[in-house]
Amino acid sequence: MRWSVLVAVWLGAHGAVAAPRLEEGLRTGDIVLHTSRSRQSQFIQAATESPFSHVGMVEVTPKGAWVVEAVQPVQRVSFAKWKARGVKGRILVLRPKALSDAQKQQAVDTAKTHLGKPYDWHFGWGDEAMYCSELVRKAYAQGAGVEYGKMERLGSLKVAGLKKPMRERYGAKVPMDLELVTPASLATDARLEVVHSDFPSVR
Repeated sequence: MRWSVLVAVWLGAHGAVAAPRLEEGLRTGDIVLHTSRSRQSQFIQAATESPFSHVGMVEVTPKGAWVVEAVQPVQRVSFAKWKARGVKGRILVLRPKALSDAQKQQAVDTAKTHLGKPYDWHFGWGDEAMYCSELVRKAYAQGAGVEYGKMERLGSLKVAGLKKPMRERYGAKVPMDLELVTPASLATDARLEVVHSDFPSVR
């Protein structure tokens, strides 16, 4: 028996066969989160007390997996590229529990109608510009009738120590009553099943 065959048999017998790549287990409509390397990431993490500062939606095609995300501008990138941009390559993958494949595809299709729009640096709720978690919540609300995550007032987040970056973004009058949805609130939504996580604790 050839040495390569013997090795394969030994590995199989000892449960050491490599697991399929993460990308192969993705499904259209999966919600993916990571810790962004952007300048504002540290502020989002501090305000939400969560490592999750960026989120996107997966679309699986015959040419591989892609992520629709709201950056500057809203775009569709390969999953491999999206994952590599996260700190240490760590990723959280969530999957809606009670939606059909058709509903999830419709949500992704809805997200893609916003491709090319600018990033919303002020976290507003209009459709002329988008931030990452807004795109995900709106795509599922409009495409599948489900609102994931929750709307929170800016002032209800842990922003006491972020006065300088908030003044830089909003000026002297910071809109503490502004309602927004955060990546952290999506990460803790019980209607989303954790199918993969590289983070030590999620929920």
